[in-house]
Amino acid sequence: MDVAKDRRRRTPALLLVDMINLFDFPDGAAMATAARRITPALVRLRARFDRAGAPVIHVNDNFAQWRGEFRDLVASCVEAGGIPAEIATRLAPQPQHYHVLKPKHSAFASSALPVLLAKLGVRRLVITGIAADSCVLATAQDANMAEYGTWVPSDCVASRQPQRKREALSLLSRSLNARTVASNRVHGLFPQ
Repeated sequence: MDVAKDRRRRTPALLLVDMINLFDFPDGAAMATAARRITPALVRLRARFDRAGAPVIHVNDNFAQWRGEFRDLVASCVEAGGIPAEIATRLAPQPQHYHVLKPKHSAFASSALPVLLAKLGVRRLVITGIAADSCVLATAQDANMAEYGTWVPSDCVASRQPQRKREALSLLSRSLNARTVASNRVHGLFPQ
């Protein structure tokens, strides 16, 4: 087997799900506060992937803006000020990062993500972002069905309510066999 190809298959990709967000929906303030809390851990984890030269993929709702691009979403959040601007400023995709707009809950559903992952040769995913009990969960379910190795770091996902996050992490661990250990307890890019 080609050594470079084997290395790519072992190298995970980091997915940041729905973190570039206006939070302009019911209970959006609660979600924004929870997302703000996980942002420092996401920044550290993303830096770890950047240092390793591993793929970082921002996957975000398009919020029914069918003519916009990812940079338009980032600009809208920065312009909005407050928590959306704070998070968008800290987590905006860098030139070496990938970005995918998604129309549904799962990052896989009706998006370019499956093609991108295949082109990158990735077979393990680190799924982070919001909401643990919705888009992160749906993404992890689809990743499991596609037989990706999956890690959902508990300190890098959030939900509107802590109980919903705990329930989602429990389900991910029990039913999908996803690892859920916190990112600060793993020293590499993926748990052993």
